Amino acid sequence: QVQLAESGGGSVQVGGSLRLSCAASGLRYESYCMAWFRQAPGKEREGIAGIWTGGGGKYYAASVKGRFTISQDSSKNTLYLQMNNLNLEDTAIYYCAADAGIVRPYCGDFGNSDFRNWGQGTQVTVSS
Repeated sequence: QVQLAESGGGSVQVGGSLRLSCAASGLRYESYCMAWFRQAPGKEREGIAGIWTGGGGKYYAASVKGRFTISQDSSKNTLYLQMNNLNLEDTAIYYCAADAGIVRPYCGDFGNSDFRNWGQGTQVTVSS
């Protein structure tokens, strides 16, 4: 069973940066679609960045493109989200998700995909 554990959240001022990590265990397949989602109070969950761990595919929502970078360290089974130039609207709980059944052609639509494995989330708070 895949287990995901996020870390790296915290409080930061507008314009600051944070790097989130998602440590994965129990990975049985060679490649997965992995993604970062977030949910702000009173809002629906939003898919913000996705990656095909087999190489060659990174995807971003318009709200974070150019500011956030998704990456992976396969040797550590860890997914990262580098977040720069944070603004107040980035305040949310951030979750990582993984699913080997979402194959690469569909990983680009990660925001609308039904991931089977989720972490517990990490809070990011941006203040002025």
